[in-house]
Amino acid sequence: MSGLRVDLPHPARMYDYYLGGRDSFPADRNAAARVVALFPQVRSTARANRRFLGRAVRFAARQGIRQFLDIGTGIPTADNTHQVAQTVAADARVVYVDNDPMVLSHARALLRGNAEGRTAFVDADFREPAEILRSPQVTEVLDFSLPVALMVVSLLHFVPAEDRPEQVLRQLKDALAPGSALILSHATDAFTPPEIAAHVLRTYTGAGTSLTPRSHREVLRFFDGLDLVEPGLVPVHRWRTEDAEDLGLTSEEVAGYAGVALKPGPGIAT
Repeated sequence: MSGLRVDLPHPARMYDYYLGGRDSFPADRNAAARVVALFPQVRSTARANRRFLGRAVRFAARQGIRQFLDIGTGIPTADNTHQVAQTVAADARVVYVDNDPMVLSHARALLRGNAEGRTAFVDADFREPAEILRSPQVTEVLDFSLPVALMVVSLLHFVPAEDRPEQVLRQLKDALAPGSALILSHATDAFTPPEIAAHVLRTYTGAGTSLTPRSHREVLRFFDGLDLVEPGLVPVHRWRTEDAEDLGLTSEEVAGYAGVALKPGPGIAT
């Protein structure tokens, strides 16, 4: 796999480790194990985040959205975006975007839509929104004159302020038609003891991975120009909770915020 760096930890492969997957290398496992030792709840965080993805995708599909742009998809696991969306609408179309060769290799092998829907994969970086929007895979599968669910789930905390995540996200939001959705989750240190949060941050940065936990106010700014749906921006496990496991969690155990917002326009109810 061209461009694959096995000597450096990668957030997608660390996330796979937290979920109990096996698609990682020693550098990923070593870094992730240090995080687990400091903050054992990270496994609950990852699982709760995955369940939020499923709830949010089902919500969007039930609003009539049939197109999904999933940026920073990570290594395929159970209940991927197209699998969830196509249980609601068989004709749902999904484009996955990631810039890790291992993720893309697995995606091409495993992420197959049904006969009615379509899936595609783009090797691109969130920080290059124009490249994503003009890629042939995106333009062939998604019609931006119709609503699209833009997904940045557990992604933006890996984008530091100097990389202008708000401006990048704004370019992507500007491309969306009215009635489109933004599905977002983001790590926070608001519920974590400061000494533990500092140790986790040092573990990531020491492994060469940027990590920027943000406050509720900072995460809320990513939704500027959109209408948050109920219950707003809340701890991940509290967004339209359906699962008994989520009901038993605390905010300290999930250490993240999640929300879904719609782009103003007629025909889409919240």
